[in-house]
Amino acid sequence: MGLQRYERDEDEAQRFDRHWNELLQELRLAQTGTQILFAFLLAIAFTRPFQDSDGFTHVVFSITLVLTGLATGLLIAPVAFHRMVFQLRLRDRMIPMTARMAAGGLFLLMLAVCGGMLLALDVALPRSLAIVISGLTLLWFVVFWYVIPASVRRRR
Repeated sequence: MGLQRYERDEDEAQRFDRHWNELLQELRLAQTGTQILFAFLLAIAFTRPFQDSDGFTHVVFSITLVLTGLATGLLIAPVAFHRMVFQLRLRDRMIPMTARMAAGGLFLLMLAVCGGMLLALDVALPRSLAIVISGLTLLWFVVFWYVIPASVRRRR
């Protein structure tokens, strides 16, 4: 038995409004995680153990902090973009652009989360194991965030 395609009875303006609202909902979830990670990173930077840590930890921290800052910027960018073009009736052009910003922000967030995990695991486990687990976590993200959705899109 084949699956029927899901369709809505909506005009173009309603579709744009729905897409915009769906994007905002997705961004709310992603922004919360990004803000928590950013706060965690900022807090550990001022701890004595971090200050006494080795160069590897400082490099991973610096890269992760920058990735988190960039992710935060891209995940908030659609809101700023909307404020700049509000009431100009550009939603048809705004949605594809802001969706790319969100996708870029999610990609950077994925890398930042894995960097944060590496920082935390490096304290609790041998470094080599921390690197392996963080790498496997990155692979897990790639599978669930990119491979499976791409597979579903291809079968459509």
